[in-house]
Amino acid sequence: MVFLAEHFVRSPQWTWYILFYFFFAGIAGGAYLVGTLLRLSGDARDEPAARVAFYVSLPATLICPILLTADLGASWWKFWHMMVDVTPGDTGLNFKYWSPMSVGVWALLLFGFFVTVSAVDAWMRNRGGGIIPMVVNRAFNIIGAIVAIFIASYTGVLLSVSNQPVWSDTWVLGGLFLASGLSGSAALIALLIRNRPEAGFSLGRLHQADGYFSVLELALIIVFFITVGAAGALARELPWLPLWAIAVAGVAGSLVEARGHMRMRAEGGSGTVAGVRLDTVVVSVLVLLGVLALRAAVIFSAQ
Repeated sequence: MVFLAEHFVRSPQWTWYILFYFFFAGIAGGAYLVGTLLRLSGDARDEPAARVAFYVSLPATLICPILLTADLGASWWKFWHMMVDVTPGDTGLNFKYWSPMSVGVWALLLFGFFVTVSAVDAWMRNRGGGIIPMVVNRAFNIIGAIVAIFIASYTGVLLSVSNQPVWSDTWVLGGLFLASGLSGSAALIALLIRNRPEAGFSLGRLHQADGYFSVLELALIIVFFITVGAAGALARELPWLPLWAIAVAGVAGSLVEARGHMRMRAEGGSGTVAGVRLDTVVVSVLVLLGVLALRAAVIFSAQ
């Protein structure tokens, strides 16, 4: 017997602003986490790619509050009220630990601090400097990576704690958005370093990491459909199957590319960066489209 979930809220009627906020939040958090993993890998040859990852995280993070503010339309000033209480006689910082929205806004602000420091440090290191000693920098990156995990998964968790159909019918959205964000970030970083000889060592490693992220993403997509189906809300996903197909195509492309690099490494191959440039472009674009399509299918199927 199937028990249908009951929902008592109106559709939020979100626009494409929120879609791209979810996309860039995943990329921002995922890129910072990937950069930290590269830096902690123990191989100095991964450092150039790690710096690119920190560069990627900065603009992706800066775009997020702009999109959130734009989504408020004529009430854009309410974004300020989410951080500052302007009530006469009760002014001050407006942090509500019981509100997922309030926690998310403050986490984004905190993450912006880590991202800015890491990006500036990476820029200075490329010029022979650095604002944080590397030993301290690694510890700083680890703390920032913990916040990054929250940022990359938070949007999915925010949906899950709503009473909206589809969103509240499954528990996997936080993990799904995290895995998808990590996959998209690894693909984007690979795309950006494909013509950088100093970062060529990390190209195959990024594709392999993307493969692992994609395996987790695919598993969570399957669980998503199982849980939504068990709640009786699967019909809402049917009109969005083309978007899900794009998401799965991105996962498939990532897995094929990762398998190719693993095979080349196992056989002791020394494939050049030039030999995989075309594949990197095609796969990276396909993965990023899949990240965007997955979020669109989840967001708009509940509206």
